[in-house]
Amino acid sequence: MSLIRSRGNRATELRLIALMREHGITGWRRNAKVFGKPDFVFRRERVAVFVDGCFWHGCPRHATMPANNRAFWKAKLTRNAQRDREVTRALRASGWTVLRIWECALSRSRAKCTVARIVRALAVSAPKTKGAAE
Repeated sequence: MSLIRSRGNRATELRLIALMREHGITGWRRNAKVFGKPDFVFRRERVAVFVDGCFWHGCPRHATMPANNRAFWKAKLTRNAQRDREVTRALRASGWTVLRIWECALSRSRAKCTVARIVRALAVSAPKTKGAAE
């Protein structure tokens, strides 16, 4: 299983796409060539959005540790979390706003808060237009 290369979590990414479309959030791109391979990139606002699976990235609420081959999985999941922190730091140092959204944050009960986080990040990071009233 460790040799299987990830291509993203399609179900969670599709759920976030549906939420963004439902709330009129536009301007995002997938598969953009940005360090760390964010799931969604808002280039103009310099916002990178990662949708992290609860198991693979160690969600504090829902992460579980497999009973078999515990040492392997502990090292693997710890390394995933460490890489997430390194990517986030590097992008922020380059002037990007980074949002990490847990898979569980896409549930119906938490979707409204998740969309609000994205909207706030885009509003704060939006480029200022010349001649705008201040």
